[in-house]
Amino acid sequence: MKEMARDVRISEISPLRSPDQLSFQLPLTDEDRERIASYRDQVNRIISGEDKRLLAIVGPCSIHDPKAAIEYAEKLKKLSDELSDQFLVVMRTYFEKPRTALGWKGLIIDPDMDGTYDMDKGLEVCRKLLLDITHIGLPVGCECLDPIVPQYTDELMSWSSIGARTTESQTHRSLASGLSVAIGFKNSTSGDFTAAINAVKSAREPAAFIGIRRNGVIAQYHTTGNSFAHIILRGGVNGANYYENDVESAEKAMVKAGLAPSIVIDCSHANSNKDFTRQKRVLRSVVDQKVWGNTSIKGFMLESNLFEGNQSIPCNLKDLKYGVSVTDACIGWEETERIMRHAADILRKAKEHGGEEIL
Repeated sequence: MKEMARDVRISEISPLRSPDQLSFQLPLTDEDRERIASYRDQVNRIISGEDKRLLAIVGPCSIHDPKAAIEYAEKLKKLSDELSDQFLVVMRTYFEKPRTALGWKGLIIDPDMDGTYDMDKGLEVCRKLLLDITHIGLPVGCECLDPIVPQYTDELMSWSSIGARTTESQTHRSLASGLSVAIGFKNSTSGDFTAAINAVKSAREPAAFIGIRRNGVIAQYHTTGNSFAHIILRGGVNGANYYENDVESAEKAMVKAGLAPSIVIDCSHANSNKDFTRQKRVLRSVVDQKVWGNTSIKGFMLESNLFEGNQSIPCNLKDLKYGVSVTDACIGWEETERIMRHAADILRKAKEHGGEEIL
């Protein structure tokens, strides 16, 4: 009897360093661990409502240039310190990009941006970048796409998300139930938030899934459930869903599902009609709803970079514009500072005139 053919469409198999090997080469310091533990506690307190500040997930749509990312992080750290009475700023550090069809899949998958897919290099570059941003003094947030990648990054994250295209995936729901950080599920690309609410319910319960141990051995994981799972409203094909009526509908649906409402508003994507200049409108609505007493909105997301707009990846990578997104268009740094400072000022004034209960 002939042996069944295997891997008939695999052209190459390349080894990767295990999570243990990479973390040994790029270790966390004791100071890093203390910082991350503090960041996670603050995020969790905001999601649970104990901390009345807003969670601000701010940064590039995707990171493709570590040098520009560090420059951005240094600027964001200064702004974070200035606005820390109103916001806990988490830098958006997205290294994996789910694609509707074709396109660059992110710094982990294709770090050289040339289709060579040197993932071992990508994991190293991204882990080092997360360490460097942690050293600067910022918490980091990542989207979990590949279910194995968190073994390389989980100990560094303070917040994470599951994208609109994977919110319905049972694999990702089970993974979320075992993550060490709070996790947000985005509503589906249609705009319906039912799948995200179901995902939150699922992630808050114990689960089991197949993964790899830090030494690289395949293992079965049993989880305890993630009590800090929440939903992210990002709009959909039928338009935005950040308005007061939309948020109220999401709140009622969460209560009906037996969940305490906990919502983050994505100021980009369909909520801005894919126009990066409209993110300020969404943020203003978030702030207004908080001022008028909404307690379910726990934070917001902004796609921001050193310079506004976006660019296609050129054939000659030397032609890449520095500090400009290669995926979704972002607001520039000056606009980021302006709208976040303005938002913080509005919240401060409301607190001064209305008392603690308003915020």
